[in-house]
Amino acid sequence: MDWRLRRAEPGDAAFLSLVAGATFLEAYSSFIDRDDMMAHLTGKASPERFAGWIADDASIVTLAESPAGGAPLGYTVLTDPDLPVERQDGDIELLRIYTLATSWGAGLGNALIDRAIADAGERDARRMLLGVHPGNVRARRFYEKKGFSVIGQRRFQVGQSVFEDPVYGRAL
Repeated sequence: MDWRLRRAEPGDAAFLSLVAGATFLEAYSSFIDRDDMMAHLTGKASPERFAGWIADDASIVTLAESPAGGAPLGYTVLTDPDLPVERQDGDIELLRIYTLATSWGAGLGNALIDRAIADAGERDARRMLLGVHPGNVRARRFYEKKGFSVIGQRRFQVGQSVFEDPVYGRAL
């Protein structure tokens, strides 16, 4: 599979929302209630939410797309941390990293996280943080292979469901 990575632009918000919904369903449909998923996606993955991140100078949104036609394949969102761990100077949060299942195993996840790490370095970040659902074993293995380790916990609400997510950190 082939792809290209680029900084998201205002006109990409709807495409980012589309791929966010698809990838969230792929990752969590086996253990999160459908009504909770819909509530979460409507509020946390709307085009307006992505437009806000794209417009925010503190955030970096990267879009992975097919070079043939530009269909969205995945994305990342880097932003100021909002996690219940002791903050350090130079912290940045990898708020979102998702790829469509059709891209799994093709190296796109590695390309996205490597780009996020490079982008964070350009912002003089010294530590990257992220939270992940405890049942997302595939993602947790991926982060651990990339040098992340558990440094805390957070309560994360999806609709009416509340999860105790591990928070990962990694020096940059």
